[in-house]
Amino acid sequence: MAKANKKDLGKGIRALLTNLDDEIEENVEVVVKELSSNVAMIPLSKIEVNPYQPRTEFEIQALQELSQSILTYGLIQPLTVRRLNADTYQLISGERRLRASTMAGLEEVPAYIRLADDQGMLEMALVENIQRRDLNAVEIAISYQRLMDECKLTHESLSNRVGKDRSTVTNYVRLLKLPPEIQNAIKNNQITMGHARSLVGIPDIAFQLSLFHQILREGLSVRATELITQSYGKPSQKKPQNGNTNSITPQIKDIQDKLSRILGSKVQLKVNSDGSGKIEILFNSNDSLSHILDRLESQ
Repeated sequence: MAKANKKDLGKGIRALLTNLDDEIEENVEVVVKELSSNVAMIPLSKIEVNPYQPRTEFEIQALQELSQSILTYGLIQPLTVRRLNADTYQLISGERRLRASTMAGLEEVPAYIRLADDQGMLEMALVENIQRRDLNAVEIAISYQRLMDECKLTHESLSNRVGKDRSTVTNYVRLLKLPPEIQNAIKNNQITMGHARSLVGIPDIAFQLSLFHQILREGLSVRATELITQSYGKPSQKKPQNGNTNSITPQIKDIQDKLSRILGSKVQLKVNSDGSGKIEILFNSNDSLSHILDRLESQ
């Protein structure tokens, strides 16, 4: 089989994989660099799970939610696999994403491909990729996470490698905790890094998404978003009265979360010792109230 020259490597990852063994023999460093910065579509049937994966239990409901998200937005963060031979790849990271993709009925998934002994070369290639100026914040976050996962780097050592403050590295990596809808908005320049940093600090996903939609509707500035986030984060100082314990049991928390998802806004459920109580639905603008009313009418 004829070998492709180095210029051919840029023509597409699929063409590279076709002649990968020949290309590795000719110039493995160029191949590692190309593989590190490009995503290949790999059939699920060709990916085997790493037998040394320490995590063995996955919450079914969380997998189902991720599966639905993948069907809606695609798999934003690719898997990482190691090539064993032309027809077999072994999963390095992303088993939860792999399982959810299988549940979603996908036939192939995006993945970064690693070679058997490319540790040092991979680290250099990834650091070089991060220095590119055309990467969006989510792509930078994925690259940072890959360096930590695949090259066994801490936040501190990674910050030294890429010449950034440790806090900067941490802020980027935290973006990967945001829902796919928000990550897509970052990639499409619908919201800024400042907006994203405010949103990622909200532990309540329903309120997080509600505020995100408010940012898009009303064109909220980063400062306005920060003020709303700070107001949300202030704990209530009220003490229980008239037998109201205000204790949050797992059952109450589950009900609150379900109502929050349905209404797209933060919901507080307060139950008294005699079984009575009240439901509070929080909103921060007329638009938010209208959004809640629309949700209630649609149920």
